[in-house]
Amino acid sequence: MAGPKITRATLVPVLRYRDSTRAVAWLCENFGFAKHAYYEDETGTCVHAELAFGNGMIMIGPVRDTAFGKFMVQPDEIGGRQTQSLFAIVADPDAHCAKAKAAGAEIVMELRDESYGGREYTCRDLEGHIWTFSTYDPWSTGPG
Repeated sequence: MAGPKITRATLVPVLRYRDSTRAVAWLCENFGFAKHAYYEDETGTCVHAELAFGNGMIMIGPVRDTAFGKFMVQPDEIGGRQTQSLFAIVADPDAHCAKAKAAGAEIVMELRDESYGGREYTCRDLEGHIWTFSTYDPWSTGPG
């Protein structure tokens, strides 16, 4: 079995949004992402975006009826539940939380200090995807 390619980050989460154009702008303005790549169709709708966050990245695409899209549902289609969430390492979760709240993010778990050493909060973005922003850096702890 082939192992991972040695690159900046070997896992890149992909999220779909009904309004992908608005989502890209919102994530950049309110969560601190930066556009790495951005592609739109002839109507000006975002069809693919790559957003950088430190040395990590997410990819954004629109909700579409495609072969891959048939495997996906949006949070509001399943009562807001999810099988995955995103975890982002930030320097100041208090300031990040204040900005997210001001932008309308739903805070689902308030700022807290965790037993494993991180300070964090958890929220839903503009279309209900769940994010945790924390000072905890799993890379800074040794394996097992």
